[in-house]
Amino acid sequence: MPRINFQQQLVALKDKLLAMAALSQQALEFSVEAYSTRDLALSNHVKEIEAAINAAETSVDEMAYELLAKEQPMAVDLRFILSVIKINGDLERIGDQATNIATRAAAALDKPAIHLPIDIEEMGAKVGVMIRRAIQALLEADDKLAESVLALDDEIDEMNRAIHADLIQTMEQHSESAEQALNAIIISRNLERAADHATNIAEDVIFWVRGNDVRHKFSLLQPTQ
Repeated sequence: MPRINFQQQLVALKDKLLAMAALSQQALEFSVEAYSTRDLALSNHVKEIEAAINAAETSVDEMAYELLAKEQPMAVDLRFILSVIKINGDLERIGDQATNIATRAAAALDKPAIHLPIDIEEMGAKVGVMIRRAIQALLEADDKLAESVLALDDEIDEMNRAIHADLIQTMEQHSESAEQALNAIIISRNLERAADHATNIAEDVIFWVRGNDVRHKFSLLQPTQ
């Protein structure tokens, strides 16, 4: 009976984390939409979501640490709880990046809308795919799906570099657009950081499922026995 109860608590912990993940994903999507549509109400809503994310982070951490202290789990259960604690932090930081974007989107309303030679919406959509895949990999304990998230990270890094280069050129050629271009550079960087956190989540899923630490490695190890 105690073991059954422990497994039920692990399921409850996972459900809490998935609920938080949904908030973080929603916050990022709304922040990019707020920037592209110049929607102040949506920007403010992202900040409200961040408050819920912060509360969820505390709740997940408390439950995870309590399970570690009381149950003293071993092997895969221990890896799962440790991964939850790390993923929890990355989800909170995705919420932070979303809030930063929303804040920039609100500040941009004081300036006229101009055309910039970049596609923040496309970059945001790709980062959203990374987050959704990482969370789906967690839900299904799918290390192969988690690998696909790692493969997308280089693409986001390249997009960030290209946006930065294009906007620096815009600032040099059109000084009147400098402030809006700088704002977009910072938003691009926020998205790149959110992608890094999605990558961290995927790496933690692989650690949980395989027992392998794939951080900083270009090739993934085979599962341990």
